Amino acid sequence: MKYKIALRHDEEGYSASVPGLPGCWSQGATEAEAIANIADAIREYLAARDDLADGSDMREIEVAV
Repeated sequence: MKYKIALRHDEEGYSASVPGLPGCWSQGATEAEAIANIADAIREYLAARDDLADGSDMREIEVAV
């Protein structure tokens, strides 16, 4: 699965967030470290989301934009 990430660089290093997953963000001293860390954060985010939905009747819907 692919997710778009937003990378920002400042004097302290890099921060990364996932616009499609509210609250999912990470950071790193280098761009490579930030990307590796956000990949871990995405996996953890999805696992937590799945745990919260456990026992629910999950469905998909299509929404026209």
